[in-house]
Amino acid sequence: MKKEGLNSEEIVRPRLSFWQEAWIRLRKNKLAMAGLIIILLMMVMAILGSVISPYNYSDQSLINSNQPPSGEHWFGTDELGRDVFSRIWYGARISLFIGVTAALIDFGIGVVYGGFSGYLGGRADNIMMRIVDILYGVPYLLVVILLMVVMGPGLLTIIVALSATGWLGMARIVRGQVLQLKNSEYVLAARIMGAKAGYIIRRHLLPNTLSIIIVQITFTVPTAIFAEAFLSFLGLGVQAPLASWGVMANDGLPTILSGHWWRLFFPAFFISITMLAFNVLGDGLQDAFDPKQRR
Repeated sequence: MKKEGLNSEEIVRPRLSFWQEAWIRLRKNKLAMAGLIIILLMMVMAILGSVISPYNYSDQSLINSNQPPSGEHWFGTDELGRDVFSRIWYGARISLFIGVTAALIDFGIGVVYGGFSGYLGGRADNIMMRIVDILYGVPYLLVVILLMVVMGPGLLTIIVALSATGWLGMARIVRGQVLQLKNSEYVLAARIMGAKAGYIIRRHLLPNTLSIIIVQITFTVPTAIFAEAFLSFLGLGVQAPLASWGVMANDGLPTILSGHWWRLFFPAFFISITMLAFNVLGDGLQDAFDPKQRR
């Protein structure tokens, strides 16, 4: 009888891991899942867009210049007769590549810097954080202009400029989490057993901050995409013959008064929808990883 009573009180639902529960909560968030689907579609089209379109992004035909959207040119053409549809998806490669690369560099530098700063604590942490505060005070456009002078305009310059100070936010977030976790029992046990700082950070501290890092990355990507579009719009970013959404928006702005609305509408639309998708996905991940949501 006693054994049967114990069995009846057992939890029937199978035990789920933290990541499994987070994925279940994320799937229930329709807005976040819509953002994820949009991001995946953007990536697929960035790869296959040139295959779907019969035109190359750089093919010129002055006879077909400034043609409105039609069955032949789905998004119309620009002043040189280049197909806007092909250029949009080629620009998606550039914009997404810059956004993801900048986010990965921010992840690499910020996690290492913030992890060691939080773990070491004391004077070392104070010095490292003062360096971060100083870098925060440097105007972003000043960094870009200096790099343009030294390196010249181009794709590499944009990535370096975005990465020069972009890792600061990641470093602060990781440092804050490590400060909370470094006095945990399992960390103290690892110290007593003689584990080195690098091993403790890599095996114990970073895995427990991974959820927050993932959320931060989803917010970093749209920020980098918008920064690239803004710099390219000002003429400080990607240069011809490359095409990005920012370059296309810059080229299309003067044509609005001429009635060529599609030249600005399509790059602006895809910049906006991509940033929105990443932001709603980041919000969804933040809710999914929230420990208060765990049952």
